[in-house]
Amino acid sequence: MTYVAADDRYERMQYRRSGRSGLQLPLVSLGLWHNFGLSRSLDSQRAILRRAFDLGVTHFDLANNYGPPAGSAEENFGRLLDEDFRPYRDELVISTKAGYDMWPGPYGEWGSRKYLLASLDQSLARMGLDYVDIFYSHRFDPDTPLEETMGALATAVQQGKALYVGVSSYAPDKTREAAEILRGMGVRLLIHQPSYSMLNRWIEDGLLDVLGQEGIGCIGFSPLAQGMLSDRYLQGIPAGSRASENRFLPADFLTDQAMDKVRALNGIAERRGQSLAQMALAWTLRDARMTSTLVGVSSVEQLDANVAALDRLDFTADELAEIDHYATDSSINLWARSSES
Repeated sequence: MTYVAADDRYERMQYRRSGRSGLQLPLVSLGLWHNFGLSRSLDSQRAILRRAFDLGVTHFDLANNYGPPAGSAEENFGRLLDEDFRPYRDELVISTKAGYDMWPGPYGEWGSRKYLLASLDQSLARMGLDYVDIFYSHRFDPDTPLEETMGALATAVQQGKALYVGVSSYAPDKTREAAEILRGMGVRLLIHQPSYSMLNRWIEDGLLDVLGQEGIGCIGFSPLAQGMLSDRYLQGIPAGSRASENRFLPADFLTDQAMDKVRALNGIAERRGQSLAQMALAWTLRDARMTSTLVGVSSVEQLDANVAALDRLDFTADELAEIDHYATDSSINLWARSSES
């Protein structure tokens, strides 16, 4: 059946400008890191993407290595784009990234010009696109001059293969330096994509200040701390969960101390009339420098529940103070190595 987007889709979502750019993003964006590879049916992926767009979620975020296997999320998305969303291409913000291991040999990862531009060409081919809206350096490369990495991003814009560029998991000083290098090349650094959640607040120690000063947007990923900030682990580790299989959430992250914090935060959410996940998402957006928050979902129902977080974005001073008591670093930042370089 031919997909026709909901007429009221833009009435259902709120949007925020990315830094001092002209681009607005939905407060909730959809990440395709999990659940869009070959391990999930195409029909379930189609249902999630359709529902997201019907809710006004216009930003779909990918990377070359998303799957599993690597590359399959882009391939599946490209097929669904062609079948369902081609008429709406100009209403979508599609991003991809390169930086992590993608193919054998010394040119298959990190931040060299050869890798980044080759990866972008491959991503465009997998998705059936002439350009992406945002192309990211997925992680800082300590062994490649930053001028080379940023030069590759600038080339992507100059070649018409990307409208904007961003960085992910860069330290504050490297972010400022990257923005300065790009400015010298006539390209704006649009956005930074760091991990950010109640249990992983590293961006508050300098990065958000840099982004505000430089006019760079911020879209946080893993706002639910790989699932810790949901009701999934309140009573232990269920079979089939990420923690039970050590998939992006090591079981040793779920310490008694960490889970005591999570349960206390859940109590605050209940008093607010929200689920823990909804409060956690709303909390990441309390700072105006945050452009959007990225969610990953495995069902339409989960997507609906996440977007419903926008129904209650306000926090009282007392609520924020109580949250701060429990929302403290829990040593769960899997991407710290990149941001500490």
